[in-house]
Amino acid sequence: MTSDVTLLVNPTSGRGRGARAAAPAADALRTAGLAVRTVVGSDAADALAQAHKAVDGGTAALVAVGGDGMVSLALQAVAGTGTPLGVVAAGTGNDFARVAGLPVGDPAAAGSTIAAALRDGRSRRLDLGRTGHRWFGTILASGFDSRVNDRGNRMRWPTGRFRYDVAMLAELAALRPIRYRVQFDDAPERELDATLIAVGNGSSYGGGMRMCADAEMDDGLFDICVVGPCSRRTLLRVFPLVYSGSHPRHPVVTVHRAARVRLAAEGVTGYADGERVGPLPLLAETVPGALRLLV
Repeated sequence: MTSDVTLLVNPTSGRGRGARAAAPAADALRTAGLAVRTVVGSDAADALAQAHKAVDGGTAALVAVGGDGMVSLALQAVAGTGTPLGVVAAGTGNDFARVAGLPVGDPAAAGSTIAAALRDGRSRRLDLGRTGHRWFGTILASGFDSRVNDRGNRMRWPTGRFRYDVAMLAELAALRPIRYRVQFDDAPERELDATLIAVGNGSSYGGGMRMCADAEMDDGLFDICVVGPCSRRTLLRVFPLVYSGSHPRHPVVTVHRAARVRLAAEGVTGYADGERVGPLPLLAETVPGALRLLV
């Protein structure tokens, strides 16, 4: 183990906020007497390779500087290794940091939190979800929400978050129930029609949408939110409730708890922590205590 801390930086996160956040975070760490090495990958694959190299080399901590996408990338390097993760939340959504109770939008405070945690040997063991070889910290999305992601990613105009608003309107126009085959733990597989199924290790995604509002990141279980078949009008009524986490009160919504979930549906792509995983079928499993988070 070295005394070096590795900052994994996304220079484009939050329209450049990731790059700007790296300096005050690094200053706070150096002020605490820590040596800091900054890694900026040329692309996601290069950044992940460098993150793995730092972890294999015994870095004292890997610190993700950016949004949920950078946290997701860092999870692929630290999960199950014992190397702690620090988070400097400087992206657009920052759901992982918010759910974990970390500073958001204050890189100096985040750096100080990480330095104090390393000094005091303080960390929190959290569960992670895993689907195939991919780890996730917040929510695995499938259905209407993932189709919005799919459509938004294909669009070249408009730019920024507005394109996902346009994508949502387009998907609303094409709204139809999806026939799923679902299995929770060892229960028999069953078929159901739904608008979406979200598998939550954490409670929120999309910048504060509390789709799996009661999910806890250290209980060894997913909260699975199923939004049943509904009209456009009903979905537009349910959607605003997601921000307060009160949508499970609506009769079209049900919530289940399980440690293992198998989802299958035609023409549906899964997204975990906002990143594309691949087409269904997918098996998601909880891995208790897979992450050491500096808090």
